[in-house]
Amino acid sequence: MNYIKAFIVGGLLCIIAQFFIDKTKVNPARILVSYVVLGVILTAIGIYEPLVKFAGCGATTPLTGFGYSLAKGVQKAISENGPIGIITGGLTGTAGGITCALVFGYIVSLIFKGHPK
Repeated sequence: MNYIKAFIVGGLLCIIAQFFIDKTKVNPARILVSYVVLGVILTAIGIYEPLVKFAGCGATTPLTGFGYSLAKGVQKAISENGPIGIITGGLTGTAGGITCALVFGYIVSLIFKGHPK
């Protein structure tokens, strides 16, 4: 049942983003950034945490989940270190994802040659 809940919630988040990409003139990069910001806002007001508990990786895998990880990292760092946690918490909470993106992006750049448009 956990897989079904994750599939439905993650799928709905992706369908909404794809709808905006296909049916509006909004730049896809802005939609993706909006998803991260939306994840931070929904976490700050307490709405995203119950969704994560319900759907697990279906809610933490899309870009809203990255925003959730940023916000949770900041919340934890502020409670442990005070105001300096505002700066350090987001990076601590998302370090694994950022590192993977950089490492795998570098590996792909070594394997494939880019073509300018």
